[in-house]
Amino acid sequence: LSIKTSGLLATYPFISSSIYDDNGIFIGSNMNNNSLVFIDKYDNNKYKNANMCIFGTSGAGKSYYTKLLILRYRLLGIEQYVIDPEREYTNLCNNLDGTLLKIGPNSNTHINIFDIREESLEDNQNGFLASKINKLLGFFNLIFGNMNEEERSIVEEKLIETYNIKGITFNDKSLYKENDKNKINIKRRFKETYDMPILEDFYNVLLKDKNTDKLRIKLIPFVKGSLSFFNNYTNIELNNKIIVGDIYELGEDNLKYGMYVFTELFWDKIKKNRSIKKSIYLDEIWRLIGVTSNKDVAGFIYKIFKTIRKYGGSAVAITQDISDLFSLEEGVYGRSILNNSSVKNFFSLEEENLNILQKYENISDREKIEIKSLKRGEALMIVGDDHIVTRIESADFENDIIVGGKID
Repeated sequence: LSIKTSGLLATYPFISSSIYDDNGIFIGSNMNNNSLVFIDKYDNNKYKNANMCIFGTSGAGKSYYTKLLILRYRLLGIEQYVIDPEREYTNLCNNLDGTLLKIGPNSNTHINIFDIREESLEDNQNGFLASKINKLLGFFNLIFGNMNEEERSIVEEKLIETYNIKGITFNDKSLYKENDKNKINIKRRFKETYDMPILEDFYNVLLKDKNTDKLRIKLIPFVKGSLSFFNNYTNIELNNKIIVGDIYELGEDNLKYGMYVFTELFWDKIKKNRSIKKSIYLDEIWRLIGVTSNKDVAGFIYKIFKTIRKYGGSAVAITQDISDLFSLEEGVYGRSILNNSSVKNFFSLEEENLNILQKYENISDREKIEIKSLKRGEALMIVGDDHIVTRIESADFENDIIVGGKID
């Protein structure tokens, strides 16, 4: 009789007595035998990637756990980027001397969605403008709704025209500034945000074509109305080991725009130096890969999870909305995020969400009951083939930093 290991694990949950990685950070204790749990998600020899999922209902402890991870990785000097839709990480950011960036009507922080950055291309990739247009199509799909093929073609044509007006073409050389003729042996400088178009430039291109009136009208709030803070040149520097992108002021209907802008910005930052370990935390990730998003944006997020390892990075998916996570394209993107995460943390979940999760993740009926009955701060952790119920633990000084104090 032959039985696969994964099948045995599902039948006999919590089979692993401990998880102790030599260079790991402390997570908590195994609730079955009180052994300590240490995980080094960056161990390429043990784990296929450093990605994590943190799922749990509101109040189950997933936010505290995430903050604890940020604190402990901060002590190790790891670069961390956080998308914060609910303004949950402000105190921690301030207490760790991080950089807090806000997008909203009451903020002076601006990010130009049309920026093309020198580090934006993947390894062995050419075509700055082509790569950027693909990302912009996803962003404008969020604004315009799912565009048909004709509309996509028109938007792409108008985007090309918008960049051409600024002297930027499909020739990558057009993204570099000319050297001063009186100076030799000076490295070419990549164009900056003020050399790029902004949303209003794109709006004006649409204005010249009556066939695009339907699309142009949907841009009015972003150019002249309540969301006009998107219509600006970038005015921030990213030189900190912890950066939090606060999008709380955008409101429920507009959070996805801010999430996408920060995610693209942070992704370019992550690719800049592969020798440095880093993490990106995508709180409420369902907004980018669920039914309120689109295939372009969801595909971009999936690409991050699939390729971030080669840049020394870790992508962390956080959500309480399991049903929304698997709502786009019959759950293909949510399943891809799960399959590309070596460490999975399931805090307490309600029956409906558990039923959905069980369709996509190898958890037994006994584990399902266990997850449902977990108390605050307790989680079923699936680390590789190990299934362990863990009590998340913190020291008093860590708790002080997370809720109020400040690190030296």
